[in-house]
Amino acid sequence: MLKLDKARILVTNDDGIHAPGLKLLERVAKQLARDVWVVAPEFEQSGASHSLTLTEPLRIRRVSRRRFAVRGTPTDCVMMAIHELLPERRPDLVLSGVNRGANLAEDVTYSGTIAAAMEGTLLGVPSIALSQCLTPGHQPKWSTAEHHAVDVIRRLADAGWPEDVLINVNFPDVAYSAVAGIQVCRQGHRGFEDLVVDARVDARGQPYYWLGFRRRSESFAANTDLTAVLDGKISVTPLQLDLTDRRSLKSLKAALS
Repeated sequence: MLKLDKARILVTNDDGIHAPGLKLLERVAKQLARDVWVVAPEFEQSGASHSLTLTEPLRIRRVSRRRFAVRGTPTDCVMMAIHELLPERRPDLVLSGVNRGANLAEDVTYSGTIAAAMEGTLLGVPSIALSQCLTPGHQPKWSTAEHHAVDVIRRLADAGWPEDVLINVNFPDVAYSAVAGIQVCRQGHRGFEDLVVDARVDARGQPYYWLGFRRRSESFAANTDLTAVLDGKISVTPLQLDLTDRRSLKSLKAALS
């Protein structure tokens, strides 16, 4: 059990220091504890996954009291916060988000939001990633995350979870009053989307590309994060750091011994 009223909370994200979801999560954190610090990327780092900046220096800008911007990835932000900016007392909880858009199913392998929570977990700090689902072409329903996040985080802190696990929370794309509850569920699987490579040419005649994904419309397995948010529920998924496929261990040992 984590006592939030006396906790030091680190807030970060992958959408950048000026993102509305970060400001929302900072407000949420301040309803939970008085000691709240924000360390987030200077610029958007969506899709950065669990990457580190190793080939150039990291620069930190103090934005205001207890708010810092790092010219690096979400992983860099958590590392610098814990090892450099808060060395006298580590945070008791890392909150990452609120991401603009869902982090469901295979998204978790690309997500900088998830990666920040993963780094917090690796460094021994309980960590939660939070995302607000949206419909492409529409604005996120930020009020849904803001209305429900405090309760979800408090209930998670009271319940606790293993040290090698991070929590992935997704708020559905519905009005806060229409949320149909909380569902603890497993990570889903979409059946991979088609990659879109949009080839273009700049004003100097040089080619460049935009990468994206075309979402397929299909049915999903029950009791997953995908079906939970489609049903208007807040999905809560515990993700483990150990990626070992234990089902294959015995057969591969026998085959390769």
